[in-house]
Amino acid sequence: LAQARGISRTLLVFSHDYYDDDINDLVQSIDFCKVIQIFYPFSIQTHPTEFPGADPGDCPRDIKKEQALLRKCNNALHPDLYGHYREAKFTQTKHHWWWKANRVFDQLEVTKYHTGMMVFLEEDHYVAEDFLYILELMFRKSQDLCPKCNILSLGTYLKTFNYYTYNKKPYRGGWYPGNAAKVGTVREGLQASSALREQGSFGSFAGSYSTLSRSQLKDAARRIRATVDVSTLLDQNQKTLRRSPPDLPAWYDRPQVALIGQSAAHVEVTPWISSKHNMGMAFNRTTWYEIVRCARHFCEYDDYNWDWSLQHVSQQCLKQKLHVMVVKGPRVFHIGECGVHHKKSNCESNQVISKVQQVLKVARGAQQLFPRSISLTQTSVIKKTKLRKGNGGWGDQRDHQLCFNMTLVGR
Repeated sequence: LAQARGISRTLLVFSHDYYDDDINDLVQSIDFCKVIQIFYPFSIQTHPTEFPGADPGDCPRDIKKEQALLRKCNNALHPDLYGHYREAKFTQTKHHWWWKANRVFDQLEVTKYHTGMMVFLEEDHYVAEDFLYILELMFRKSQDLCPKCNILSLGTYLKTFNYYTYNKKPYRGGWYPGNAAKVGTVREGLQASSALREQGSFGSFAGSYSTLSRSQLKDAARRIRATVDVSTLLDQNQKTLRRSPPDLPAWYDRPQVALIGQSAAHVEVTPWISSKHNMGMAFNRTTWYEIVRCARHFCEYDDYNWDWSLQHVSQQCLKQKLHVMVVKGPRVFHIGECGVHHKKSNCESNQVISKVQQVLKVARGAQQLFPRSISLTQTSVIKKTKLRKGNGGWGDQRDHQLCFNMTLVGR
C-alpha cells in the first residue's frame, strides 16, 4: 500500500475483529496516509462464552434436531438447511463484513458523507502500485463503457485470467506466439513446486525466478511483451514448436501469473458473481443504499458467506442486479495460503508474495503499469443463473436479528 500512487490522498480504515497490541502498534506506525481503526464490537474475542460467541448452552454443530429439543439447548429450533447448528467462528465472517460496510457508509463520522468509491481489501491481499490509478480510470470511464455497472473489481482469481497484449508482432530473435491460452495460477505454481520438493528438485518457482540476471529479466520482459501465450513458441529456423527460449528456466513456459496492463488496460463487463468478483471490489453510496434496502434478504439467507449472501441479494431483491467492470490484468492479488475455507500445515505467504513481486517487477520494467486508457474487450452475457442453495451455517434466528440490527444508525 505504501508504494501505491495517490495513497497519501486516501483514508485507510482498518476494521478489526480481534484486538492485539502488536497489530495496533503496526497500524499506528503507518505514515504514508491517514489511518483510522474500527473494532467489530460483537467479536468472539469479546464474547467468548455468550452469543455471538460460543455459548455453552448452544447446540453442538452435529447434534440431531430431535436430540437438541430433548436437551433444550438454546437454538434447538433453528438448525441450518443441512441440519447443522451455528458455529461462531464461521458466522463472525458474515457479521463482520456487514457491520463494517454499515459502519463506513452510514455511521462513521469521517466517512458517512463520502460520495466516492469505497474499496474493500482483505488482510491477505497484495496491491499493485497503480491500483488507485486504475480504479479512478475505471470510475471515470464506467458511465461511457458500462452505465449499468455498479461495482468495480480490481482483482480476479487467476484460474480464469487470460493474458492479452496489443503487441502481437514476431520477436526479432525468432520467437512469436501461437494462439492465446489460459495461463496458470499462483496456487498451481505452489502445488507444482511442492511436488518437485518432494522429488528433491528445486525449492520454488519464486526462488527459481529470482536467480535470473538483470539482463535476462529485461530480455524476458521484451519477449513476454511480444507474446500472447509464452507456452507455445515457434523456432523459425527449425519450423518446430519449442518449449521455451533457451536462456529462460524450464518452468517459464508455464507462466504462473499473467502480466498486467498494456498501453490501454483491458476491462470486462459481466454480471457480478460472488466467487469471481469479490476481491478488491469497490462501490459507492448509491450502490450501498440499494443493497442495504435488501437487508432482510442478506441477513436471513442461510449462508455464512457474505459474498454468497450478496449474490442472493442481487438475484432476489435488487431492481438493477449487480454488474461489475473488472480489470483483466489484476491489480489486487490474493496471497493468503490459509483462511476460512483453506487449511494448510504451512500458512506462510512468502512464496506467493515473492512471485507477485516478480510479476510486478517485470510489468514495471516493461512499462505496463499506469496505462493511458482502458478499453472494453468483451461483455459477458451470462444466461439466467439458477437460484443457488445456500451453504448453510446461518439458520440461527439470533444471527438474523443481530445482522439486521447492524443497519440501524447509531449502533
